[in-house]
Amino acid sequence: MTGRRALDALDVALVAALRDHPRAGDLELSRITGVARATVTARLERLTAAGVITGYGPDVDVAAAGFGVQAFVTLEIVQGAIEAVSRDLEAIPGVIEAHATTGSGDVLCRVAAASHEALQQTLVDLNRSAAVARSTSVIALSEIVPRRTLPLLAAAAEPTAGRSAMPRVGPSQR
Repeated sequence: MTGRRALDALDVALVAALRDHPRAGDLELSRITGVARATVTARLERLTAAGVITGYGPDVDVAAAGFGVQAFVTLEIVQGAIEAVSRDLEAIPGVIEAHATTGSGDVLCRVAAASHEALQQTLVDLNRSAAVARSTSVIALSEIVPRRTLPLLAAAAEPTAGRSAMPRVGPSQR
């Protein structure tokens, strides 16, 4: 973390406990992690103030909520139109996230829809933006690795940070 104190094992344990028990209060988190309640409170306040913990809302599985058709859309935008495209994307409900990128495209969007027809309409809406010069989309067939942060945080908090967490396997153990 540039300019910030790195996370330690307790920070990672608290994040993991919150992930596993999102409705737990500080007292329950204290019991789970084995540290004093005041320590839990102080650490959570520090992690929140630093922007590491960004919220306590529910994680929503959009497919389970009826939006099982998902796609990734790369947008090439008009020079200098990042603010305009940002406003246009925020106005389209099917755009569930968007990132400015490097490479052949300028913005990568993740979109979700209830059907292929609804996805097509979302794609049409994306292309209606005057800021979009071209779009390319690919439909997601399945999720292989769900969004996760704990392996990254845990690796950074360990003395062997940066090394792969994958165990070394010999030929007879594969």
